[in-house]
Amino acid sequence: MIVAYAEERHITVVPEIDIPGHSQAAIAAYPELGNTDVVDTTALEVWTDWGKSPQVLAPTDAVLRFYEGVLEEVLEIFPSLFIHIGGDECLKDQWRESPTAQARIRELGLKDEDELQSWLIRHFNRWLSERGRRLIGWDEILEGGLAEGAAVACWRWYTGGIAAAEAGHDVVMCPQQEVYLDHVQSHDAEEPVPFGWVHTLEDVYRFEPIPPRLAGTAHAARVIGTQANLWTEIAENRGRVDYQAFPRLVAFAEVAWSDLPDPDERDFDGFERRMHAAHYARLDALGVGYRPPNGPSPWQQRPGIPGRPHNKPRKTWRMA
Repeated sequence: MIVAYAEERHITVVPEIDIPGHSQAAIAAYPELGNTDVVDTTALEVWTDWGKSPQVLAPTDAVLRFYEGVLEEVLEIFPSLFIHIGGDECLKDQWRESPTAQARIRELGLKDEDELQSWLIRHFNRWLSERGRRLIGWDEILEGGLAEGAAVACWRWYTGGIAAAEAGHDVVMCPQQEVYLDHVQSHDAEEPVPFGWVHTLEDVYRFEPIPPRLAGTAHAARVIGTQANLWTEIAENRGRVDYQAFPRLVAFAEVAWSDLPDPDERDFDGFERRMHAAHYARLDALGVGYRPPNGPSPWQQRPGIPGRPHNKPRKTWRMA
């Protein structure tokens, strides 16, 4: 049903199975997947808080076999060329303390825990390649060395994407400093549960997937796509998802699918005129609960809920 739904809408679904971090839910369900020599994994529950979970998969053959089985089921369901394996926000403290992990590092002749993560990623890169698929992961998979043929989804500014492209790897640009749509849309106090940096409609319209350092070089062709991410920690219902996505997703679509001038030269006023002339009416007809141009409607506000906005300035494409 998942794939059929997507195919009807001409959407390609790329599944993500997180390895080796972001795995506390899996370890809570299957305690043997964790580093049982340093933590009582039988006492773990699903992670429900902000921040990064310290739980990480154990680097054992049993874990490799378990996730090969998971991925076999994933490949049966999803026909997509790319399979996302996460790889982000993997805290390695448990590996540093684990005799099992340290023994594996010595056995494989690895330098450190970063290379241990790279070994895990390389294993699944080979495994997927043998089945005609390609591995993609967040830019942390660069740590310890990137597997040959792996692609990178760059979410931490442009740094990892630039490094991957210059090393000959394909990149999908999705920097949180530019196009994370769960981030707040203005500095106004009426914005519901503000989170992250402010990304206005104009900010998204002036986003450029190919940073200046790559522009005009052969490496620019390695940027094979771009995406806008919308995580749902602060999205309590479909209406809130609509509010966070639209109309910024319209601006993003024009950036991704059109041949536009450099960011500073783009006609944002013309884009806004087109939004008012036609596209807001289309969103209304579709029943999309978008953010109005003048700010949130009363029923879209969440007064008294402070959220988690970023206080430090965000970097922009102009600094890349």
